[in-house]
Amino acid sequence: MSLLPADSCFFPRRLGQLCLLACLLALSSAGYGDDMCGDTGVWLQILGAGGPEIDDGQGGPSYLIWQDGKARALIDTGPGASVAFDRAGANFEDLEVIAFTHLHADHTADFVSLIKGSYFLDRTAPLVVLGPDSNTPQYPDTESFVQRLIGPDGAYAYLQDFLTHKSSGGYRIRPRNVPAAGKRRWENFSSANLKLDAIPVNHANVPTLAWRVEVDGMSIVITGDFNNQKNVMATFAKQADALVASHAIAEIARGHQRELHATPSQLGRIAHQADVRMLILSHRMNRTRGRESQTRGHIEKSYNGYILFANDMECWGM
Repeated sequence: MSLLPADSCFFPRRLGQLCLLACLLALSSAGYGDDMCGDTGVWLQILGAGGPEIDDGQGGPSYLIWQDGKARALIDTGPGASVAFDRAGANFEDLEVIAFTHLHADHTADFVSLIKGSYFLDRTAPLVVLGPDSNTPQYPDTESFVQRLIGPDGAYAYLQDFLTHKSSGGYRIRPRNVPAAGKRRWENFSSANLKLDAIPVNHANVPTLAWRVEVDGMSIVITGDFNNQKNVMATFAKQADALVASHAIAEIARGHQRELHATPSQLGRIAHQADVRMLILSHRMNRTRGRESQTRGHIEKSYNGYILFANDMECWGM
């Protein structure tokens, strides 16, 4: 447990910075935040803060967005996400959308585990699954990806009824492709509780999206993996309450690593230009762990806001 209860860190932007600063300093000194979110307001929970490694002690990237005690949106479902979802006390019946940044295994592996587990619940509402389209043979689009997993000819074909509403689980999965090329912003998902926008970002040849989730006047932006080649994140994340960015490489990285990921100094410039309230560094890998002081120093050359190094199950109030 952290030194402070989660409720003590509920900090709307309009109430100023002092409470937020005190909370972040205390939680940062403890090394992790509280693993339970508050019952009211908008919260971001880190279900998985690691990357593709199996020796980092963290789950794969996965982020849960809460509204008044209900889990509304799940961004990415990396390894361990289904266990963390349960540990968080989330109800699958409350979930309105699962959105993928991209379809690498470390961002999607627990999707089937969540779907299989939902068979034993009482969900009846359709579940929208959003993710990138693709014109790259190596990577399927999201609709094809779901079909290859749980369609009639999929690896888990016994779950195909979830795509046809014949399942005694009682609900239907509705996968949708989102454009992952160009610079155009996609704005075609909204409900009574939340709105999701997406924009393509560059992750070498991997179709990849960044997501912006708007809930009750709060904005949470999750970059996925990207190298900022398209230079779209500063505008997309403008004045977000939280920017969750992949911290997969150190500033000294060279070559192919920089083709896949943004450096800390690039993340700092983006956070500054976007004027985000806090920058949360996730997708932390062994090559960046232990370099927190250096990373912070590179970011603070441009950005003077709050910088958090994510760990599994932390929950931050917006």
